[in-house]
Amino acid sequence: MVSVSFLAGRWSRVATPWAGSVPPPGLSPQDSTGTSHTAQPAAQPRGAQKRSGRASRLTQNMDLRTMTQSLVTLAEDNMAFFSSQGPGETARRLAGVFAGIREQALGLEPALGRLLSVAHLFDLDAETPANGYRSLVHTARCCLAHLLHKSRYVASNRRSIFFRTSHNLAELEAYLVALTQLRALAYYAQRLLATNRPGGLFFEGDEGLIAEFLREYVTLHKGCFYGRCLGFQFTPAIRPFLQTISIGLVSFGEHYKRNETGLGVTASSLFTSGRFAIDPELRGAEFERIIQNLDVHFWKAFWNITEIEVLSSLANMASATVRVSRLLSLPPEAFEMPLTADPKLTVTISPPLAHSGPGPVLVRLISYDLREGQDSEELSSLVKSEGPRSLELRPRPQQAPRSQSLVVHIHGGGFVAQTSKSHEPYLKSWAQELGVPIVSIDYSLAPEAPFPRALEECFYAYCWAVKHCALLGSTGERICLAGDSAGGNLCFTVSLRAAAYGVRVPDGIMAAYPATMLQSTASPSRLLSLMDPLLPLSVLTKCVSAYAGGETEDRSDSDQKALGMMGLVRRDTALLFRDLRLGASSWLHSFLDLSGHKSHTNSVPTAEPMRRSVSEAALAQPEGLLGTDSLKSLTLHDLSLKGSSDTSETPELSLSAETLGSSTPSNVNFLVGPEEAPEEAPKTQEELSAKDRGCGARAAFPEGFHPRRSSQGSTWMPVCSSPIVKNPFMSPLLASDSMLQSLPPVHIVACALDPMLDDSVMFARRLRGLGKPVTLRVVEDLPHGFLSLAALCRETRHAAALCVERIRLVLTQPAAPSSPPL
Repeated sequence: MVSVSFLAGRWSRVATPWAGSVPPPGLSPQDSTGTSHTAQPAAQPRGAQKRSGRASRLTQNMDLRTMTQSLVTLAEDNMAFFSSQGPGETARRLAGVFAGIREQALGLEPALGRLLSVAHLFDLDAETPANGYRSLVHTARCCLAHLLHKSRYVASNRRSIFFRTSHNLAELEAYLVALTQLRALAYYAQRLLATNRPGGLFFEGDEGLIAEFLREYVTLHKGCFYGRCLGFQFTPAIRPFLQTISIGLVSFGEHYKRNETGLGVTASSLFTSGRFAIDPELRGAEFERIIQNLDVHFWKAFWNITEIEVLSSLANMASATVRVSRLLSLPPEAFEMPLTADPKLTVTISPPLAHSGPGPVLVRLISYDLREGQDSEELSSLVKSEGPRSLELRPRPQQAPRSQSLVVHIHGGGFVAQTSKSHEPYLKSWAQELGVPIVSIDYSLAPEAPFPRALEECFYAYCWAVKHCALLGSTGERICLAGDSAGGNLCFTVSLRAAAYGVRVPDGIMAAYPATMLQSTASPSRLLSLMDPLLPLSVLTKCVSAYAGGETEDRSDSDQKALGMMGLVRRDTALLFRDLRLGASSWLHSFLDLSGHKSHTNSVPTAEPMRRSVSEAALAQPEGLLGTDSLKSLTLHDLSLKGSSDTSETPELSLSAETLGSSTPSNVNFLVGPEEAPEEAPKTQEELSAKDRGCGARAAFPEGFHPRRSSQGSTWMPVCSSPIVKNPFMSPLLASDSMLQSLPPVHIVACALDPMLDDSVMFARRLRGLGKPVTLRVVEDLPHGFLSLAALCRETRHAAALCVERIRLVLTQPAAPSSPPL
């Protein structure tokens, strides 16, 4: 077998199964489109990216079995080499990790093959090969490909004096744990395949069975995906951003309870983030602790960092310049709207009333040009002051005529966070590219304003915009409703409500990665939430629970609310200076500790013992069977040799190192039977036996396979049985056929690696089955929320341009029917 290797800056060809080395750490293979499927911890030179892209084509062209066989061959060769290197601890661990890679790869390949053989049954059509099963297989391939390249690199450089043993060992062990967890996800996906009806992607069964499935799934260890393996499935250009976000999140989490909100917690986080950047394992463990234990108010505070005036101003400086950006406050007054069926008849549109009674609705008007009506006295009377930002509207001698079109936008944020200010940068680009006014709705957020308050406000603002489009600089001939994530959900439900009222529905909907099923249930793509740094399952559950009314209001100290805005600024300024002093000292101390400057290794620090890094805690362990190497790199095989008596002596590692050994499996599993079953994959979902469909939660992992379990405990699933999440105005996927028939043409842009992918696929399939016009475009290798990252890299810019293209399709006037020949 001839492979290509990158060695000493040159390309060479070597005729061995293993000598084709991977580029050094930091260089990740890319496919022919420039999209990466393997991990890259750091940015890489442009020339190295091109060479890396050529190498990846060899891996991408491999089928799954060939890739597995190549990896097994390399693992066996490396295992034999390091086993012959004597009794040294490092050599033993390297041999053990390659033995584990071999075992997990051989076990994973049949499961992935079975999923891939039926994945086509769940596609929207042959031109759109996308669903959660495909995404799961693709993610596992990314992990296998990274291990394959790393194994080649080790085989080619293991005798070199420049071989970084510790670094490569740590990376191999991290990806081995990730591969083990991915194998568990493959078995979960097989259980979904055996349980669901043909063509269905969401878990079906009684509510108790769903709750059991989710409780079992959520106990899986997740920290490995937030450390060295963070974002390995995404394009390389996005990974530095994800690493920055993860470091910022865990640092923010440390100070959240101390400062609650404001500038102080953000600033002090900067000075305590050093150790999380240095120690990936510590970052992963802390990330898992946060997503499992902190409530929705933490996520609301963290996501709203982008609302801080300084950050939003910086983002707007880098965005397109528009003539109009005004925040309007719509008064809570009822008005009449004509019925579509008979314009002579009208219906009353009442102001929002749910939960808090009548109140104004805020919307932001964005227009690249100053158009007629946008500087009218009537509109100016609705303007809500934003300080200097309100001065963006400047007098201009000549006005542009009213546009024929209007875009009504609803922002995302999990129903709990963000406003139009967070989404203003890409909305300004839309306004420039489309040349139409955009109205973005600032609806009230959960948990303070749960369902249906947001829906009522969005519907009210939509109807107001349709009725008063002349004030907004549009004639209203074509109206597009656009939104992302939670905003996509509200686009569908606003249209359903407009149809129910009998008023004008939009001419089309553009929904980017929308959530259409808010019921707590499982699907193949939602299994990916185990590793998604932006949409972990527990966070999704907390947001949906807040929107459904299951979360209490903010429990912050009432004294803080009494401070008012200026009081909060003064408080946060004082906290900032305090944290500048304490944070800098803490960062320096932790840096020195992590650099090995402790004079005694057996001492146990008394401050914050639960947040010590795994490597630091390992230095405090007495030398035993495994010596004094860091415990953060131990494999399951290592710890099984060490025995349970030793692990029980290190309770301080319970939160950082998780359950480093193979834990006892839960009494309830939802997995397929042993791997000794025939390897022939079913050709259709109907061929699955009735016995498999009925075994439910009691099916077991293959004998001897135990994935790692989280030490954080399971997350409460509060809305699994709540009837409100089955309301079609909350979960549009559950709407009746007659309701969906009323929707206008729908254009969905989804992400292949998004946990919400199956929401888009199933919704598009339902519309297609009803004969409704619908398109589904799926972008590769990008995370949920790419619109907010539109300026980050080429891939996000292309995905954002695709959304603009879909909106333009809606706004383009349909061609007039040609006259019959005379």
